Amino acid sequence: MKTTLSIIKADTGSIGGHNRPSEAMLAKAVSEVESAKAKGLLTDARVTFTGDDIALLMVHSKGADNPDIHKLAWDTFVATTAIAKSQGLYGAGQDLLKDAFSGNVRGMGPGSAEIELEERPAEPFIVFAADKCGPGVFNYPLFEGFANPYHNAGLLLAPEMREGFTFTIMDVNNVDADRVITLKVPSDYYDICTLLRDPNHYVIESVTENASGLQAAASSTSRLHNISGKYVGKDDPVAIVRSQKTFPSTGEILSPWALAHFTLGDNRGSHHVAVMPVKQNSIISFFDGPTIVSAAGYCVHEGKLTEAVDLFDQPFWDLIRTKASEKTLSIRAQGFYGPAMAGMDELEYTGVVENLKRLGEKFTIRKK
Repeated sequence: MKTTLSIIKADTGSIGGHNRPSEAMLAKAVSEVESAKAKGLLTDARVTFTGDDIALLMVHSKGADNPDIHKLAWDTFVATTAIAKSQGLYGAGQDLLKDAFSGNVRGMGPGSAEIELEERPAEPFIVFAADKCGPGVFNYPLFEGFANPYHNAGLLLAPEMREGFTFTIMDVNNVDADRVITLKVPSDYYDICTLLRDPNHYVIESVTENASGLQAAASSTSRLHNISGKYVGKDDPVAIVRSQKTFPSTGEILSPWALAHFTLGDNRGSHHVAVMPVKQNSIISFFDGPTIVSAAGYCVHEGKLTEAVDLFDQPFWDLIRTKASEKTLSIRAQGFYGPAMAGMDELEYTGVVENLKRLGEKFTIRKK
């Protein structure tokens, strides 16, 4: 029997601004997935939050893109939105960009990632949940964790990984249809680098092992401003990454996050800041940020999840959190100048365009 892991996440309202969902919202989400388990739709589930986003990790046998699973997530987010409105919370239903469910949450606002797999005797995996950033936040750690022996020592030490991995990369700015390319390492290494240098345009959608054809990772690719045509919040991406044996070890997958790499996000989604690895159920704070990512490790066996291990709740990551804070403060000291803020390709969805148009009408041509 095949098992499907589905992680779907959305911001449907939060306390005190962009901080965290309320306990009543989280309780409603737990109630909804527990009801789905009792009805046999799910074999197991977990509800967590990262910043102001509620994440639903759902285990089932329905396969990826199943409308019943996606409707469960959508209905749950609609229900938590109703609670947020009743409590007067900020941004109620912010990530729900369509009025009615249409069979799949992709293209409707929530971030989603899914992997259908044949369970190995031991099936460890990691769920990454990020807030105040776009889906390109996963480009660096996924590519480095699977393709660079600096982080993935298994490429040198484990013969089963010698053939490398295949990356499916999506052009997220093509809104008419999914425009994707499939490239392999090591043969296409430089071509992949050419694309991933622009994480706001090209995003890793999945990673597959070349030798076995097994899917190793999946990440969400939704860009909210491409759906709404205006800035309505950042994209709140998620990813699922399988680990061990023919895949990188859990530690190798986590290793790239120690860079605290820069990404676009933070306040109003328009500032470059360092990514901070945080503990489970952490809130948003400084400058409506910083960009944060959580990592929960699980094993799944016969459709049932173990308890989670909080992979960033270890003393080493305290140092990285300090590093991320220092890098963020350093670039924030530059304010709105130059690379501290987003380029115009991202700012065109904000009020900057109206300001430039208004100011443009006041410019005059100076006579020689």
